[in-house]
Order: sequence, then structure tokens, then C-alpha cells
Amino acid sequence: MATEADTGFRLTLRDRIVIAAATMTTTHGWAAVTMSKLADEVGVSRQTVYNEVGGKSALAEAMILHELSRFLDLVNAAFDDNPEDVVGAIRDASRSVLEFATDNRLLHAVVSATHGADTELLPLLTTHSESLLGVAKMVVTERVTPYELGLSGAQLEPAIDMVVRVVLSHVMQPSGPPADTAEDIAWIAERLLRN
Repeated sequence: MATEADTGFRLTLRDRIVIAAATMTTTHGWAAVTMSKLADEVGVSRQTVYNEVGGKSALAEAMILHELSRFLDLVNAAFDDNPEDVVGAIRDASRSVLEFATDNRLLHAVVSATHGADTELLPLLTTHSESLLGVAKMVVTERVTPYELGLSGAQLEPAIDMVVRVVLSHVMQPSGPPADTAEDIAWIAERLLRN
């Protein structure tokens, strides 16, 4: 999980609570995460935890969205590194996301819920999947739009939807090494985005 040393800036109290919840989830399981334990871990009152994040379902959403932002930082960096090559940006973004997913303990804790390890984690995937997909598609759309692709908005939207869904599918169930999968995704993207 990210710490102040990792991020290079001072974390807000909300960030510290969310990161502590993610750490507890990966260590002990989502069922073990309580507002009291979080309060003890962060060094604040239980009421402060509620004031910062709300109830447990709001905490779950904050935790998942926080983790999603870490993935999207990788996407943004890949597009920044490939200002003239949209397929290269998608290849690099896919590879970075898939490599990060390989060692992501929170993602593994959430995915294990689909295999019966901790059924209380399952709602983290199912309840928030549409908003996660929507945020990911919005970021990729913002990054792809400046490229000269010759596609209308009506053509671009399903192309981006397909690429994002393929990446997320491989995040959840990898089928090969990240670099190989990223090459396959880039091949698909090139055919979808270049007229």
C-alpha cells in the first residue's frame, strides 16, 4: 500500500484511513476490518473514522477508488510518454497496469472473494464495478481524444469500451505474461482506432 514516503506528499487523514483499511484487508481479510480497529491503527477516534469515510460500504468504495487511482496513474504516465503514438500509449499502459496487478495485494484479496476465500469482499467487485469501469473509460477517453484518429465520438466510444474491458478482464484473470498480453491489446487497439 502507498505511504507518505512512496507518494512524496503528505497524506490526508482520509487517505491514511483508506490505506490502513486496505492493509488490514490484505492482511486479515475484509471481515476483520472494523471502524474501531481502523481508529486504533490510525490513532484517531472511531467517530473520526466515521466522519472521514462514512460507514463500511463507503469505506469499501473509497478503498477501491483509491486503488483504481493508482492504476490510472500508470495509464496517464504511459500516455504522457507516448504523445504521438496512441497504440504505443495503450501498449505501455496495458503492460504497466498488468504488471502492477500481478503484485497488487489488495486486488488479489478482492479477486480471492470470487473463489470463496472471503465472501464479504465480493460486493467490492460487484457493487462498484460499473463506477470503476466508468472512471477507467473516462480517463482513457480523455487521453485518447487528442490523438488524430479520424473516428467520430460514436465510433470512439465502443472502441475505448472494448479496450478497457479487455485490459480489466486480464487484470482479473491473467492469461499470459503482461508484456505479451499488452502486445495483444495493442494489436486490437490498432485495428479499432486506426481507420
